[in-house]
Parts: sequence; C-alpha cells; structure tokens
Amino acid sequence: MHWLVYAAFRCVEFFLWLLPIEVIWYLGRGMGILGYYVSGKYRRLALSNLRIAFGREKNVAWQKATARKHFASLFGNILCGFKLPMMHPKDVEARVTVEGMEHTHEAMRKNRPILYLVCHLSCWEILTQVPSLFVFDRKPATVYQPLRNPFLNALIIRRRQKLGYTLFDRQDGFAGPMQHMKEGGCLGVLVDQHSGDHGIWCPFFDRLASTTPIAALMAFRSHGLLVPMGIYDNGPGRWRMVCSAPVDTEEIKESVDGLTTWMNRSVEMMVRRQPENWFWVHNRWKTPKPRFLLDTYKRGISYPADYDHSKLQPFELLVRSPNWLGDACMALPAVRAMKAGRPDLKLTIFGPEKLRELWEAQPEVSLYIGKANKEGPISVARKIQATGVHFDAGVLLTHSTRSTLELWLAGIPRLVGFKGSLRSKMLHQIIKEPKAQNAPMHHTLRYLHIAQSIGANLKKSQGTTLRHPDADSTKGPDLQRIGICAGAEYGQAKRWPLERFAEVIRQVASIHPEIEWVFFGAPGESEMGTELSAMVSDIKHTNLVGKTKLAELITQLRTCRLLVTNDTGTMHLACAENVPTVSIFGSTDPIATGPLGDHHTVIQHPVPCSPCFERKCPLGHYDCMTKVTPEVVTQAVLKRLMA
Repeated sequence: MHWLVYAAFRCVEFFLWLLPIEVIWYLGRGMGILGYYVSGKYRRLALSNLRIAFGREKNVAWQKATARKHFASLFGNILCGFKLPMMHPKDVEARVTVEGMEHTHEAMRKNRPILYLVCHLSCWEILTQVPSLFVFDRKPATVYQPLRNPFLNALIIRRRQKLGYTLFDRQDGFAGPMQHMKEGGCLGVLVDQHSGDHGIWCPFFDRLASTTPIAALMAFRSHGLLVPMGIYDNGPGRWRMVCSAPVDTEEIKESVDGLTTWMNRSVEMMVRRQPENWFWVHNRWKTPKPRFLLDTYKRGISYPADYDHSKLQPFELLVRSPNWLGDACMALPAVRAMKAGRPDLKLTIFGPEKLRELWEAQPEVSLYIGKANKEGPISVARKIQATGVHFDAGVLLTHSTRSTLELWLAGIPRLVGFKGSLRSKMLHQIIKEPKAQNAPMHHTLRYLHIAQSIGANLKKSQGTTLRHPDADSTKGPDLQRIGICAGAEYGQAKRWPLERFAEVIRQVASIHPEIEWVFFGAPGESEMGTELSAMVSDIKHTNLVGKTKLAELITQLRTCRLLVTNDTGTMHLACAENVPTVSIFGSTDPIATGPLGDHHTVIQHPVPCSPCFERKCPLGHYDCMTKVTPEVVTQAVLKRLMA
C-alpha cells in the first residue's frame, strides 16, 4: 500500500511537471474553493479558529471570507510545493522577494548560532528550496517529523540533503540539533503547532495555547539568536519571504518561559500580516485530553511580563448539575476545584430551574441555565445554544442518557462523565469509575473524582461557603436558634415521625427555654409545618415551611446554631454553610450521602434491610425510623449545643 501511494504521488508530480507553476497555482486555488464547501469538518475548524483569533475584531462575514481565501491559498500552495522540487533552484529564487534581510545579516555579523522561527504560512515548502536566500555561509538544518510512508519519507530526505540541509529526526531527540547550533549553524523549527502535554500554556491571540518551549530552550542553551521568518503569497506562483528583528538570548534577561511567550507574540504578528495564509485547519487551541484543566501540568502557564490579563479569552465550561438539591450541594467542592483548575475558565451551570438560586449564589458561577419541568432535549439544546456561548467542554454530574443527549444536541465538542447506561456513545471522554473499597464512596468524593480526572487539584476544592447577594455576610449563627427540617421530598421512608420531632423540641426546651426553633421545608410540606407548629404552640418557634425561596433558606440557615433534620437537601445546605447537624437516616446510606465532617452527628437504627433506598417502606413498618427514639436525638442535640 505504501508503494502504491508513493507511485500515485510520483504520477501527480509528473503531471505537475508538465504545467507552468502559474497554472498550478490557479488550479490549486480552484480546488481549494471547492474544498471549502465540501469539507464540512475542516471548514468548521477553520471558522472556529478564526473566531477565536479575530472574533472580537472582525465580523462573521469577514471570518467566512478569510476562511474561503485560506482554503484557496492552502490548496494552491500545496500544489506549488509539489512542483518546486522539480524546478531549478535559480528559477525558484527568482519567484521569491525577500524583506528584512538586514536583520539576518545583523545576526550573521554577531557570529552566533541562528534559530529561525518558522510557521505554517503560505508555501512554507519554499524555505526548503532556497536556503541560499537566508543561510548564506552557514550550515542549514531543520528538525522534521518523519512521514509514515517510508518511500515518500526517503524521497523528501534525498531532496533536502541534495540542497545541503542537515536533517534531524524529531523522534531522535534534540541532542543533534543542539550540537549543530553550538557549532554555529542555522536551524529552522516550526513553532506554531499545538504542543500537547509537553508545552507551556501561553496566550496566542489572547487564548491559552500549548506552545513548544524547544526553540526557546535550544536558543537559550546555545546562546543563539531567535529570528522569526514568514512566507506570504505575492501573486500567482510568487512569494515574499519576511525576516523580523532577532532576539539575542544573551542581551535579554528572559527565562525559557519568557522567550516562549515572546515567540507566540511574534507568530501572532506574522499571522496578522496576511491572515488567510496561516494554517487555520490545524487545531491550534486544541482541548487536551483527558486533563483540560491546567492546574496539574508540569510546565504550567506563562504570560508576557506586560500582559493585560483582562484580554485573556475564557475557556468556556458547562457543568450539568445534579437534579436534587442535596446532590447539588455535594457537588460544590468538585465545581470549585474545576473553577480553580485554570485561570481562564468561565463556568456555566445547567440544571433544574428550582436550583437556580443555589448556583447563582456561588461566586465561581458566571451563568446559570435553568431547565423547566418536562422540557424536552431539543428545547434544552436550543436554550443552551441561545446563550451565544461557544462551550469548549461539558461535564456531566448526572448519570442519565437524557441529560447527556441534551448537551450532545447542543453541539458541545467535549462531553465528559461516567459511562452511565446508554450514553457512552455520546460521551467524548469517559471517566473510569473510582475503585470501590469495602464501603460505597461518598457522592462528594465521586464528584471530586470527576474533577480530578480532568486535571483539577483537589486541594483547591474547599473555600467559600454558600452565599447570596442579599445575605448579611457579617451575621454569624445565632446561639439561640435551632432549625428543624421534619420533611423529605424523596418520600415517607426518609421521614422520622413528626410527633417525635415535637418531643425532641419539648425535651430540649425544658433545659434551654431561651432557644427559638425555626421550621424549614419544601412548598409541598406546608401542611406538615402547620401540624408541627400546633404540636409545640407553647414553645417559641417560627414556622417557615414552604415560605422561603432557596436564597432565603440559605440566609436563614446561616443564623442557626444547629439543624435537626432528616436526610434532606436542607441538611446538605446546612453542611455547605458549616452549620452543625443532627441527621436521622433510615432508608438511605449515610456513608454515601451523609454529612461530612466531625461537627455533624448521624443517627441511624441498624436493620437488615437498610439501606433500601425505597421511597415507601415495602414492609410497611419503617423500623429503621420508628426505632430511633426522641431521647437519643435529644441527647445528640444537647451534646452539639455544648460543643
């Protein structure tokens, strides 16, 4: 197969050998215009890259026109690049106009090694055909990536060596190129490609991009000069070679990181000179996999010393919130770790409308997209797209296929989550389930596992507690207030009998009559609140069941010394607010969903069938709840009050 490809290539070369280079240039441009319309994948990539680079300066019409020009230039120059090795070097030189060669001569006079920073601009193959125009009496060399086809690779090596080039295989490391530089040679290195996990993340068109530090490192260690060089279209079958002012690594006080950021800025200046000539179909701002959060990268992030950080374009991340209030609260540490994972991250949360106030209260969240009850996946996808945000990735903290479909239909290019049921085909990055120990993993730790798998530093998962703009941030917990949450939206199996809550209130009030009791609950539980209020009518209390919105509930919880509760979302809200709790568990598992920390008390009566996770006890007698006595809960409350 390799030989057949090689034979086909030589046939194309023979056909091009018969044609004048101007005809080839026009032929290639025509093919490029056609390619723009038929190659949807690469057209979308080019438009996406142009939007990143020029979206804040140029309108969409300009971006589309530039993309079309780029396809024409790319195909025209590729075909011309096939023709050039079959032409006499003098004929090729006659088609190249040079600018800025005084910079090269200045570098030569210093008698120092020269490293040319080369980009994928126009017909970059020109640089391999006319070394006499820029290396003069130096020894030219280049670092190359071998082709998979051994026949084509051997052909290119023969042709380059014939022109006097020393070739260094990239896979052999950089000892050879370094020795060449130290001996005073000239070396050309392509520096405008995505560098993966080994690069330094630097601004490029004000968007962080992984950038190779190799060029800067070699110039730094060889005490050489860095000379940016670009090739531009200059008419049919003609080009312009432009050299920019060199940077002397001995004269400037810059680290390798600093030189790399300067290099990115130089490349940007070269691209801006003739934007349609750059290689826009390369994914320069590629989202790394699996760790697209950058906090744990070895080389890290570097900025120019005078960089205006307000210009940095954001990495847009959409996180699908869990549907239940308690689960959403347990996801808070993971979301905070994600936000801290890279300085350019802009965080959007998508979830049920009922959780809007929770997420909008978090300082890490820039935008919340709410989903109405029974809203279909197509409607949800349109709602996400209507924000106008071009999301770079989406993280699913849910397990359902439906929630994955919603984000998949929205066109988010990187979807991350656990494998789930039928959704694995829609996920671009599947997080491996954490290894289970003897006990189930707590939900908070499972969410943190997702954050860690995409590059978050879990040491940054803690931080600010819940807050709301209307909350009085100066007000601390009221030592005279205890909250009661006697309901549970999930079902009867999670509810401790109401009369037992009343009994606990009476027993504690007999010792601490100064305490004010505050009742919390969901809108559908208002009747329960009225009933509990009637049971303790002679004790100081406030019934807020069904009367508070989520933001108001957060504010009220902040004033409580303690919360006595079933396994509820309110319990997790209290935990997020560092309010101590006495929590009564029955059908659910406190190891997986209980409050974390030593200032919480969990009470559970062990029965063989628990945890069953049923909404209603299938046996009908609720032993796991009814065998928890008021005296046990009262003692736990009194102990917490003394802590």
